[in-house]
Amino acid sequence: MSEDAVVEKKSWFYRALPAITLMLLAPLIAEILPGATRVSSAFVYPIEVLIWGGGAVMARFLVRKYRLGWFNLLLLAMALGVAEECLIQQTSLVPLFIKIKGVEYARAWGVNYLYLIWAVIYEAVFVVLVPVTLCELIFPNRKDNGWLSGWGVGIVCVLFLPACHAAWYGWNVVVRQAMHLAPYALPREDLIVSAAVIFVLVALAVGPLRRVLAGQARPMTPPHPLVMAVLAVLFSSGLFAVTLMAFGIAPDVSPAIPVAGAVFLAVLAFVTVPGWMAHARWGKWHDVALTYGAFLGNCAIMFLGFINPGTSPVDLWGKVVLDAIATLMLLWLLVKVGRRA
Repeated sequence: MSEDAVVEKKSWFYRALPAITLMLLAPLIAEILPGATRVSSAFVYPIEVLIWGGGAVMARFLVRKYRLGWFNLLLLAMALGVAEECLIQQTSLVPLFIKIKGVEYARAWGVNYLYLIWAVIYEAVFVVLVPVTLCELIFPNRKDNGWLSGWGVGIVCVLFLPACHAAWYGWNVVVRQAMHLAPYALPREDLIVSAAVIFVLVALAVGPLRRVLAGQARPMTPPHPLVMAVLAVLFSSGLFAVTLMAFGIAPDVSPAIPVAGAVFLAVLAFVTVPGWMAHARWGKWHDVALTYGAFLGNCAIMFLGFINPGTSPVDLWGKVVLDAIATLMLLWLLVKVGRRA
């Protein structure tokens, strides 16, 4: 009996468990564990589950449904990032609240363009790509399954829209009023351009050209898994440096320099990784190294954002405890992967 046939005989919860896990992991990996959403603000986690988790599950579902590839998933992940940054919370359009040196940096045409570049890369990697790979390590026998039924797709879509409204209202109305600022009104031209970019990304991923993008990348010999892990840590550190620049830590530096660095970092990763994955030598340990290196490296480097006198002890120790628990669970999964291998 095939794996799909076995799954169909199980309860609805068993069938939906990988999708539920991915929905929970996406905001944990991208927001809670690194500390981007701090423990004192963890009440927004259910909204993040519906937006980040729902988006990640739908992106993976479409890729598996149409038997597509890594680039298709990346484009859908980028579309989700643009939606979050420009339509849902509009963080890349509203003037940034965090200004390390008190000056506005890398903002033009009503866009925090360096922050937007960083956010789309970060969210594509840590909201979709890393959580999806980690979930497929947890559920290896169901790697080729879409994890959603027709009912599941409907439920995720129905919950996604009100969650988006709640996120928009919380950030652009409640938070701004608390800071004695007027609610932000999204300019019509920004709405049109953002929606057009999202449409193009989704159309490329699942539209008529989807098979072209789903074609096998040119194989390249992957480095040793340990080297892969180090490279993933360096990637996370590079992204953290970009976000510090976006917040104006060095306002005298031309924004063109960090923009070029961020684009180079993304292109290097998004070109080499598919080639490595297409090679016959790519194995489970490469998946582990890439996923663990990126995730743990991001959690570790984000501690730098907590080393300041204004950090709440609840937030700092909450991150320490949660990261320790996550590390232990990853070690447990590592043992399971080793036994399967």
